Amino acid sequence: MTGSTRRRRPAGAGPADAWLVEVAEGASRDAGGVPVELLGDYLPLLADAATHGRRAKRRELDAVGVLGRRAAEQGISAGRVVQLYLSAARRLWQDLPMVVRSRDREAVRAAATAVLQVVDDAVATLAEGYAVARRDLVRREESLRRELIDDLLRGDSDLGALVERAEPFGLDLARVHQVALAAPSRRLPDADAAISALEAVMFDRLGDRDVLVATKDGLLVVLAPADAAAAGRESPGLDASNELGRLMHRELSRLRRGRPWRVAVGRAHPGLYGIARSYEEAREALTMAGRLHTDTPVINAHDLLIYRVLLRDQPAIVDLVHAVLTPLMRARGGAEPLLDTLAAYFATGAVATESAKRLHVSVRTVTYRLARVKTLTGYDPADPEHRFTLQAAVLGAKILNWPQEPLPLPA
Repeated sequence: MTGSTRRRRPAGAGPADAWLVEVAEGASRDAGGVPVELLGDYLPLLADAATHGRRAKRRELDAVGVLGRRAAEQGISAGRVVQLYLSAARRLWQDLPMVVRSRDREAVRAAATAVLQVVDDAVATLAEGYAVARRDLVRREESLRRELIDDLLRGDSDLGALVERAEPFGLDLARVHQVALAAPSRRLPDADAAISALEAVMFDRLGDRDVLVATKDGLLVVLAPADAAAAGRESPGLDASNELGRLMHRELSRLRRGRPWRVAVGRAHPGLYGIARSYEEAREALTMAGRLHTDTPVINAHDLLIYRVLLRDQPAIVDLVHAVLTPLMRARGGAEPLLDTLAAYFATGAVATESAKRLHVSVRTVTYRLARVKTLTGYDPADPEHRFTLQAAVLGAKILNWPQEPLPLPA
């Protein structure tokens, strides 16, 4: 045969072994088109075992291991590669020259034993080589994933290079994304198990595009497409609520270690720099939740915007807390009962009865404490003009963890 019709011979097959070409091509078809080159010298080894009873040498098996690694690097599934080898063995035994199959029963049994031994050794070595290559590929991909997520969250890398690097991970950096962070109760447990669990549920919900799960600074990081209704865009991702955070928390809570988890979700922003912005918001939300000693497992950065505003001018908020609230320290029992009463009063819309229920005290106690606040500070919680100043000061006290900690000294 000449030109494009020339058949590719298995490695090691001579002119007299043209029948091995038929075996190789048939096995390739059985395995869904796996290249016959991945058989290497496997078929001549089987033929030699059938005719002479020879076992494969170490160097010959090492060559099969190399082929297993090559198959993994080409993205061919392990099942199809093994099918190629098993189908080749079956077809070779069926197509052995008549002189081999017409021998006496003991000779045929010995030939079959020799062939099965080669099949056993070759397939085991093939699988081992495949597994080694897959582990190397996973480690390499994990390294690339960590580098990519670091650059995305930093937000100051070259946009063109990042777009190219993000493409293999299925990320469209022009879309609207949001970042969520999950913090374990202690040191991050088995990161691989946590990543696998999150990837499974995220891919099932959103597909495997525009979703990236990784670790950074002891936290689990999830980058996901977001509903961009506020930006006037449509997205098949998560809705504008805190669904991403709830989804993450629910899945992580099933793990044996790391509980209780706290999840913070940044707001959705478009583009590369939007990813970095969402990440910073999620980090701030985690930090803020710690300062506020909240027991809420899922925190949305959107709900903490007022605290971000207050913290942008810390000297001013320190001055506000000092000027408005430090007189409460003169109350019997200190400032904390009065601060708790103010927080409950503002949270319930300035309704004393609801505040009493929340604090598990009588309505009379609430009204007495509010009157003491007015006496000590000069600000009346029932006066709308005074209420804003008091509420801002109470929020600032929460951020600064006052009075449990002293107020920072002026710069």
